[in-house]
Amino acid sequence: MLRRLAIVVVCVVSLAGACLLAWWQWNRYESASGSWQNLGYVLQWPLFGLFPAFMVWRIRRLRQREDQERAGAGPAEPPRTVPTPRPPQVAGPEPEPDDELAAYNKYLAELNAKEHP
Repeated sequence: MLRRLAIVVVCVVSLAGACLLAWWQWNRYESASGSWQNLGYVLQWPLFGLFPAFMVWRIRRLRQREDQERAGAGPAEPPRTVPTPRPPQVAGPEPEPDDELAAYNKYLAELNAKEHP
């Protein structure tokens, strides 16, 4: 019980602090030296404040899913995507021999033979 209360307190303090920082950035934006960057921070700070609450929600959801799978109930929800089978690859015609490529490969083989006798 104490742990849950501490988590709620941290989430509320985080949101309140982020809202105060957003308010401060709004005042900076309205000042003579304010810029669009300050306005961007006004929009970002509340999201940062909500992040701890989102993480608590996400962790609880993952734990519930794990508990259901351990209990043998199977996954809580079906997979979101179904893999599609790949079509079989058909062998095409043999490429024509490339004289330049063959000469280059021969050159590389000679260099390799000189380096590793």
